[in-house]
Amino acid sequence: MNETYRALAEFAQTWGLLYFFGIFLCVLAYALSPRRKKQFDDAARMPLRED
Repeated sequence: MNETYRALAEFAQTWGLLYFFGIFLCVLAYALSPRRKKQFDDAARMPLRED
């Protein structure tokens, strides 16, 4: 196999994993943030409202 391809593949696998793990942590922090509780509770009740 080409050495350049192998180096790029290793770089993409390592840093890609770290990148997506970081994105996952950001989304998790956003979803579990106490400041967003009211907003998410309102969104959860939206289908049950009678307009």
